[in-house]
Amino acid sequence: MTTAEDNQKPTRSRRPRWVRWSRDLILIVVVLGAIQWWQSRGLAHGKAVPLAGMRVDGSPLQVDYRDGPVLVHFWASWCPICRVEQDTIDAIAVDRAVITVATTSGTADEVAAYLGEHGLRMPVLMDERGDIARSWGVRGVPATFIVDRSGAIRHAGMGYSTGLGLRLRLWLAGL
Repeated sequence: MTTAEDNQKPTRSRRPRWVRWSRDLILIVVVLGAIQWWQSRGLAHGKAVPLAGMRVDGSPLQVDYRDGPVLVHFWASWCPICRVEQDTIDAIAVDRAVITVATTSGTADEVAAYLGEHGLRMPVLMDERGDIARSWGVRGVPATFIVDRSGAIRHAGMGYSTGLGLRLRLWLAGL
């Protein structure tokens, strides 16, 4: 003779939903962190390379990290990810120390036309042949560095960065 209890399937003990979501979120963060590390492995670290050259308007520029923290952003006019990120960098440049480096993007006139076409006011250092980018270990764009007041690189990353993430890194570098 069977009872009603014998006919029931055994129930699996299920973890709460928040535990599963937390596990998945941690896995995603670890994977994204590993990708970021892999992309950024050749970028400059330690003491920042001196940053000097000509602005888009032809005036000389020598970055003084003592005014830091400074966001140094390498980009190119032909880069689709740079285009997605450019308004964020431009907005940060309104109230923080930012220098962008237009690498392999054409002549100063071409870069000036690009900036005007997109309504960008961020300060731009010209790097027509990519020499400045190579000195910083940049092999692809966008690449972003946060340099503190002592001239030490506190963050180096490649790929898209959020405005909130960049502002947080700048704030932490200023502590």
